[in-house]
Amino acid sequence: MSDGRLVGIVGAGRLGQAMAWTALRAGRRVMLSNSRGPDTLESVISSLPDGASAGTVEHAAGAPVVVLAVPWPLLRDAVKGLTWSGQIVLDATNDFDGSDLNLRTSSEVVAELVPGARVVKVANTLGAPVLAADPHESGGQRVIFLSGADADAKSEVVQLFEDAGFFAVDLGELVAGGRMQQIGGPLAGLNLIRLP
Repeated sequence: MSDGRLVGIVGAGRLGQAMAWTALRAGRRVMLSNSRGPDTLESVISSLPDGASAGTVEHAAGAPVVVLAVPWPLLRDAVKGLTWSGQIVLDATNDFDGSDLNLRTSSEVVAELVPGARVVKVANTLGAPVLAADPHESGGQRVIFLSGADADAKSEVVQLFEDAGFFAVDLGELVAGGRMQQIGGPLAGLNLIRLP
C-alpha cells in the first residue's frame, strides 16, 4: 500500500482497538485485521471514528506502519507467511510468562519473526483503556515509551504518538529499551503524566 498515512493493525481486540483510537486521534487512517477476516469486524469498525476500515492481515501488514496487537501465544501464527520489506512494525506485545524468551527480550523475538521490518517497541506498558483514552490528563500529557534500532523508524513513531497527544520518551536501542518496557521491567504498567 502506498498510503503513508495508513496504519495497519494486526489484531482487533482491546489493544488493537486502542491503537486504532490512538492512530485516528493522530490524524492517520487505520486498517484493522484479525485471523477471522474483515467481514467479522463490522461492529468494531462502526464503533470507531471515520478513517477506520477492515482488511485482511496481509493487507494490514502491507501498510507503511504496522501494529502487532495480538496476544503473545498467537503472535507466531499471526505473522507467519507475511512479507516484510521496510515497514515500521510497532511491537505492542507482552510475553506475560516469559516462557519462550530464552533470556532474550520479547522484542528480539518479534524482530526475528518479522525479518525485513524495522521494529519499534511501543504501547506495551499501558493497559488498552489507558492507551485509548485522551492522553491529556491533569494539565499534562501521558508518557509513552519506545525503543528501537532504526532512528528514522523511531522518529516516525514519535511523531505518530505526539500527533495523538502523548509525550514520547525514547529509551534507546531495541534490546536495552525493550528490557525496561517488557513484563518484569521497571517501566511495565507505569502510567506517567508529564506536567508542563
